[in-house]
Amino acid sequence: MLGISIYNLVLISYNCQQSLSLIIAQKPIINGHLPTEKPLHSRKPLILATFSLQLTNIGESMEISDLVDLDLAEKAASKGLCYHCLGRQFAKHGHGMSNKERGFYLRNALISHLADESAKQKVVREPSECWLCSGLFNELPKFSEIVIKKLDPYQYDTFLIGSKIDAEIMDREERLWGELGNQHYEPIKAEINREVGKLVEAKVKKTVNFENPDITAVIDTRFDSVELQITPLFLYGRYKKLIRGIPQTRWDCKDCWGKGCEKCNYTGKMYDTSIEEIIAKVVMDDTKGADHSFHGMGREDIDARMLGNGRPFILEIKIPIKRHLELKKLEKRINLHSEGMVEVSDIRKSSKEEVVAIKDAKVLKTYDVEVEFAEPIKHAKLKEVVRAFKDRTIEQKTPKRVLHRRADKTRKRMVKDIDIETVDDKKAKFTITGESGIYVKELVHGDEGRTKPSIAEYLDVKCNIKTLDVMHIHDEDGGK
Repeated sequence: MLGISIYNLVLISYNCQQSLSLIIAQKPIINGHLPTEKPLHSRKPLILATFSLQLTNIGESMEISDLVDLDLAEKAASKGLCYHCLGRQFAKHGHGMSNKERGFYLRNALISHLADESAKQKVVREPSECWLCSGLFNELPKFSEIVIKKLDPYQYDTFLIGSKIDAEIMDREERLWGELGNQHYEPIKAEINREVGKLVEAKVKKTVNFENPDITAVIDTRFDSVELQITPLFLYGRYKKLIRGIPQTRWDCKDCWGKGCEKCNYTGKMYDTSIEEIIAKVVMDDTKGADHSFHGMGREDIDARMLGNGRPFILEIKIPIKRHLELKKLEKRINLHSEGMVEVSDIRKSSKEEVVAIKDAKVLKTYDVEVEFAEPIKHAKLKEVVRAFKDRTIEQKTPKRVLHRRADKTRKRMVKDIDIETVDDKKAKFTITGESGIYVKELVHGDEGRTKPSIAEYLDVKCNIKTLDVMHIHDEDGGK
């Protein structure tokens, strides 16, 4: 019948809203012989359970076959465990049923199996209060309502439930595991989280997400409270900086460190505004977030413009209340708010993983540099610069202008391409494509010998930077 020879089969049938058939397998036939006859109650039985469940509340059928040591089940049930806690000790036996259902079937199997009336009385019915959880599972509906109320102000598509359980309950559970020596249990936290999650999911019509939920609700079952962990909202885009003189991110005043003083006119800032603040103002108004961080794929100098295809960035909004945004309308409002200082494009949802990718990106960048020479330079000499620096590796010590905030070390960088447009014999426009991290100003003027070779050294003339613009970021999304 089952494909194996078994001895002393006892069939138990139990009828209620579900139908149950359990087959108790006592001992197998060994080498074609029956084992020595012993009283049924003195043997260590195994329950080979084939559950045929007609779950009226779910409307589906399932069949589960598994082995449970009835001695362990009896020992666990005699502790005075509710169906949830009894079933959870054998959670890895069988699939497609809840721990409560598993505990129900195990208890009834024990009632039918046990011959000793005193032992049977210990497991005959579910106790009014569970020795292990102290009735915690009766509070699942209450916990779910507390979570739903706490989630109500927030927009979200996915969520996850976590929990904090009384230390005494956790201690009792661990002691029970040790007494049973059973490795097929599930921790109480896992069941609380799952069962509350199912109740919340049914009410709010949102999806549980175990990897990256919008919100995690952590229930403290001791105090009937809920703490929300709100995942930041990440928005990717590209920005162009159309004017000079503003930094990428807010610079706190060096004297007061952002608190406000006479030097900074009590703004707490070195500059009136920044790319970050211009963009974030509109997004913060829409999301009602608590704070924000700006992550760019590198940054241009304050006196440089960012033109061309724009620089990739990700704006991180912390603790957003609203996250369902009309991104095209948001993009238009940012550009209107910027008043010609900044222009954004390609706004879309992003992730913390993409933040890491943007920060770590090593991409080529193309610059336009207007240079004025201290002495007239012949056009032919400038043409030699193109040949000399194309695909040339240079060595750059940390520029003097940033030594106060960066370590003094030597970096090797590749000048990939260079082109020159002569304006007159004392002015020229260089178009330079170089590796990520190249100091273009220092490539031109040499930084008093800290960059070698430099264009000034090659021409043997002092070079002054008039303007610098970033013209192209050669990332995958930015085109050629």
